[in-house]
Amino acid sequence: MVASLATGSGSVVYERRIARIHKYHWPAIQLNVWMLVMLAASCCIIGVFATFIGVQQHLGLYIPWYFPYFITVSALMIIYIIALLWLIAQRRLLPSIVILGSFMFFVLWMVGLIVISIELWGPVGSVNSNCNLLVWNTSPIGNNQGTLAWLEQRSICQSWQAVFAFALIGCIFLLWIIVMAVQVFYDDA
Repeated sequence: MVASLATGSGSVVYERRIARIHKYHWPAIQLNVWMLVMLAASCCIIGVFATFIGVQQHLGLYIPWYFPYFITVSALMIIYIIALLWLIAQRRLLPSIVILGSFMFFVLWMVGLIVISIELWGPVGSVNSNCNLLVWNTSPIGNNQGTLAWLEQRSICQSWQAVFAFALIGCIFLLWIIVMAVQVFYDDA
């Protein structure tokens, strides 16, 4: 819309532009499922590794770098999901934000998955070989310290398996949201 105003010494032209805001149509159920699964994966990894850090500190042992690394990455993922929810509430969720953010988190989660895989199934002294030797090949019964120790070791082995599973699911779901964001971009283009 253009309007002109004539004054004594000349004329002034005012121009008002109406910006059109493009809204993208996200598949609500898929986006909600993705957020729920990623929140569950992040919270599981934070919980398991925070427990492992507490145990390591209590025993006076060295804390591996990947425990706080994956806790930080998972916490950042939760913050990212909260930011996405805020953008959805504002109707400003852009596919480019989702693509870039999810790709960065995919790389971070993939690093964590690789490290967890090496620790879980590495060549020498892996968690899985220790679990096979100390936990899965025995089954003590009774109300004694040996059975209690075996149950704790079994819980630790299952926690490692859960972290691997959720890290793998997180990587797959991050690829899925990237593909979904690309589809949303091209569907509305």
